[in-house]
Amino acid sequence: MTAVRTYPHGVTCWIDTEQPDPAAAAAFYAGLFGWTLTDAVPPGAPGSYLVATLDGRDVAAIGPGDGPPTWNTYVAVDDADVTAAAVPGLGGTVVSGPEDAGPGGRLAACTDPQGAPFRLWQARRRPGAQLTNAPGAWNFSDLHTPDRAGTMAFYGPLFGWRDVDMAQDSGTMLQVPGYGDHLAATVDPGIHERQASAPPGFADVIGGLLPTGAGPASWHVTFTVADRDDAAATAERLGATVLRSGEDAWTRTALVRDPQGAEFTVSQFTPPEGTW
Repeated sequence: MTAVRTYPHGVTCWIDTEQPDPAAAAAFYAGLFGWTLTDAVPPGAPGSYLVATLDGRDVAAIGPGDGPPTWNTYVAVDDADVTAAAVPGLGGTVVSGPEDAGPGGRLAACTDPQGAPFRLWQARRRPGAQLTNAPGAWNFSDLHTPDRAGTMAFYGPLFGWRDVDMAQDSGTMLQVPGYGDHLAATVDPGIHERQASAPPGFADVIGGLLPTGAGPASWHVTFTVADRDDAAATAERLGATVLRSGEDAWTRTALVRDPQGAEFTVSQFTPPEGTW
């Protein structure tokens, strides 16, 4: 039996997308990533929340939304009420909540001082994504921000994050110290040995930090794929737009806009030392 993946305070733990037509979005992402989608809202109750699974494990969700379609990133917290109460004092805004999301957990929607929306998640029945870094599953969330120092002055005290310019051309990463040890003690006992050739501290990484110049702040979601070109071609066949492709020392990527307008990245992992 697969162990339940849990997330310490401050670790990015879940993603979902709000779409005007959730059924159409479900058809697109099922075709692209092979997801099976099941409505978590009980029959007869209002609304819908389609939880996506791969091999029976939760990977993401799709819900209804009236605003521009987007992907949301959730951060695990020990207590949503306590953490939400700290947000305004650090310069952020609590947009809604905290409130219960059924038996799954308790959430709050917030924005950071630079305007990037994010969500807090206090887990109950649903601790977060149960499959990550596998083809069709969530790989990473990157924070795009015009103000690195201001961003860290907010997220550092709130979640205990560190921003680190990593070796081996890996960019600037966000870390929760000790997260790699948590993984080694729970769902990934071989993580430190497998990542022996990775930059020091890579096991503690929970996201990336990308400068945007004068551009708006936002959280951006990346999915793992086995082949970037195949995934991009499939996305286009299903009605999406491939905005651009790129390659670096670690990945082959494509930025995609889904048929209703939400943007995300597909990423093929190509590490210098081979597969690990």
